[in-house]
Amino acid sequence: MKKIITLSALLLLATHLVAQEPLLTSEQMPNAVFFLPPPPAEQSDAFAYDKSQYAWGKQQRADSARSAMAVTDAVWTLETICNVFSDAFGRTISQDSTPALFRLLHAAIWTADQAGTLPKDHYRRTRPYVYYDEPSLVPGDEDDLRNNGSYPSGHTIRGWTAALLLTEINPLRANDILARGYAFGQSRVIAGYHWQSDVDAGRLVASAAVARLHADQRFRDLIDQARQEFQQSR
Repeated sequence: MKKIITLSALLLLATHLVAQEPLLTSEQMPNAVFFLPPPPAEQSDAFAYDKSQYAWGKQQRADSARSAMAVTDAVWTLETICNVFSDAFGRTISQDSTPALFRLLHAAIWTADQAGTLPKDHYRRTRPYVYYDEPSLVPGDEDDLRNNGSYPSGHTIRGWTAALLLTEINPLRANDILARGYAFGQSRVIAGYHWQSDVDAGRLVASAAVARLHADQRFRDLIDQARQEFQQSR
């Protein structure tokens, strides 16, 4: 007897498959060099604010809980995104428990990453811990990121992309999700890896990336699957 594979079974199988490449390339994503201003100039009021926020971030390290959050947020993995947003989302996010949502986040965040590559390469802004020649909160990343452009913040792009998408899936938890997404970006200031203007730009780049993704049918299919999964699990 032939085994019949239903459409729902195929969709379930698809959610367990991890995308092998981003949905869109950096050239297909909005180019922040064209829609964002350049990072603040050395003697500008905006850069003075960046410096004051760097000092604020160092003060935040005295709070052990906030310091630990910033260290956790620095880990560049999808699992980190899933773990840190699960409480705000209201349920555990993982490849096993929410496979469709996991697939959505994987594809969307990886694609949103592409939107940060062109401005980073264009501006090659010096990171604050390098500018001040001071230790960061995450010393293990210092050598790898020393020559990586600071503007815009890649971590912030990932965190704000996740916050926007999770809000679409569970709008009743929007306040908690967006608050955690905002804190995720501020963690980069606290850790000493980004200026405040890098983080602010990262949120705008993420918003532009998500808007562009909504024009892609493959993305719309993924978000529909994640939304259906969420509704069925309530």
